Amino acid sequence: MTGSRVVALGHYQPAKVLTNDDLAAMVDTSDEWITSRVGIKTRHVGGPDEPVDELASHAAAKALASAGLQPADIDLVLVATSTAVDRSPSMSARVAARLGMRSPAVMDINVVCSGFTHALATADHAIRAGAAGRALVIGADKMGDVVDWTDRTSCVLMGDGAGAAVVSADPDDGERPGIGPVLWGSVPEMGNAVRIEGTPPRFAQEGQSVYRWATTQLPPIARKVCERAGVTPEELAAVVLHQANLRIIEPVARRIGAVNAVIARDVVDSGNTSAASIPMALSKLVERGEVESGAPALLFGFGGNLSYAGQVIRCP
Repeated sequence: MTGSRVVALGHYQPAKVLTNDDLAAMVDTSDEWITSRVGIKTRHVGGPDEPVDELASHAAAKALASAGLQPADIDLVLVATSTAVDRSPSMSARVAARLGMRSPAVMDINVVCSGFTHALATADHAIRAGAAGRALVIGADKMGDVVDWTDRTSCVLMGDGAGAAVVSADPDDGERPGIGPVLWGSVPEMGNAVRIEGTPPRFAQEGQSVYRWATTQLPPIARKVCERAGVTPEELAAVVLHQANLRIIEPVARRIGAVNAVIARDVVDSGNTSAASIPMALSKLVERGEVESGAPALLFGFGGNLSYAGQVIRCP
């Protein structure tokens, strides 16, 4: 079997920026309250004329351009999202249509905050099995559409955006796989701790339960991801966790033991963008030159459904 690797990345965020001071004019909160509890300073929020598939398409177009590829070169499109309004057409089908693709397989994956790492693993498996040669893997969410903007405990957290990766077959996979084995799972009995429910759908979570689970249960799982990839935590050049909350990201990264890694902290500027958070944060690290090509990076998504998925990749 051939392996696969991420050959290019792209990201996109709406132009409108909502600061903590802006939120303080809307609900009973303050910049100090938000920063001290979640570490977020700003977030981007899309308007009614910016649907999820538009955000996804902009990120995808940027990734394709970075890879030097045309839309027709892609034969599999996977979009991780939990904020699609319609059941059909899927976000992946709409992205393919926007980009003018020929006849790709299209599939949406809804695993909420860990959606991108699930989708990346699915693309890797498809390529390894010979079912695809090049895949476009996108995480895109408009959390601003499902948050209650009168609830200060949740509206301060969320932002909108999209991140994309071009994944290609890698016949020279060898001892340094471009995308390492995935480790994924969930805690079904705690699935209600993070919810997007109702009509209209609204986001809600049991914050303390999620915090305790993430900071205590996830570090050993993340270390097992590294073990599966044949990489020690000390060898990691970057750690890109789901950008949920800086008070979760920093202790989890510390307990993983990635003492030499750059830790993605895009949550400070972007808020929690659910499935978009990992590819967006990784794309920015690579774009800024903070991690070298070929360097190992741990991607680890967690959250909704109390699900998780992680893998070590070689950066493009």
